[in-house]
Amino acid sequence: MITSRDNEKLKLIRKLHERRWRDKLGLFFVEGEDAVEAAAFRGVEPVELLVAGENVEPKLLAAVSTAGHPPRIIGVYRRQDLPPAVALPVRIALWRVSDPGNLGTIVRTLDAFRGSLYLSDGCADPTGPKAVRASAGAVFRVPIGRFEDAPQPRVILVSDPDVTEVRQGPMREVTYVLGSEREGVPREVWQPTDGFWHIPMESHAESLNVAVAAAIALYEWRRQNP
Repeated sequence: MITSRDNEKLKLIRKLHERRWRDKLGLFFVEGEDAVEAAAFRGVEPVELLVAGENVEPKLLAAVSTAGHPPRIIGVYRRQDLPPAVALPVRIALWRVSDPGNLGTIVRTLDAFRGSLYLSDGCADPTGPKAVRASAGAVFRVPIGRFEDAPQPRVILVSDPDVTEVRQGPMREVTYVLGSEREGVPREVWQPTDGFWHIPMESHAESLNVAVAAAIALYEWRRQNP
């Protein structure tokens, strides 16, 4: 039973709150039974598993948690055990989306549509605590790769319907490219073969939250490809 906050396993979890340590060690942690069960269902074994009242004092586990309500269980996992990048029929490519809650929500939504994710430099870490929590275990199921490896054809979501000829026909396979709500996808990222799509909105609304826009794009793809 762990009874000291200076225990090495607790120190490890505190380190993994920071991206630099996740990058250095290749590890991350998840909180709660649902996330641990999602890993187990995919055959992903934890490096460490701390359970309140079984091998660690509950107050000590609560002290290293990032959740609003302290979980009963925290598991530490290897990044290398997450799904490798694979070109599923529908994909989302994100350009510098730095909010971990939005990123985790997009991972969860992609899981519902069996899609894959591609991230540029400057994006939030999908294995960060807030992103993992927002993904609701989907981080163990959704393949994630690099933005530059996202396959064609691509459709860029734009907030301005007059930015260029907005075109998107039915596609069996597609990569939707989205940027942050404030910056969008800059023109230097566009490619000559890209299509463009604007989600129709009332004129007073400037933009949608990026996770909401991703969900609408994925739903439209599924509607076209039942």
